[in-house]
Amino acid sequence: MSKQEMREEAERLIREAMAKKSVSIKQGETRIETKCGKCGVVNKVSAAPGESRVEYRCKECDHKQRAI
Repeated sequence: MSKQEMREEAERLIREAMAKKSVSIKQGETRIETKCGKCGVVNKVSAAPGESRVEYRCKECDHKQRAI
């Protein structure tokens, strides 16, 4: 099977599953890796669907800030 044939097969299977309603698609949370403005440590923050800016506290220095 070529890559194109595999893509077409995957798309066909997805369409069939969606038609049967046996598969539900959910939008999950976004993971943002952001750097603390005070100490420079990298923090991982979860953002709900539709949110662009999330408030969090740094895991090292406990500085309150917003992730973009």
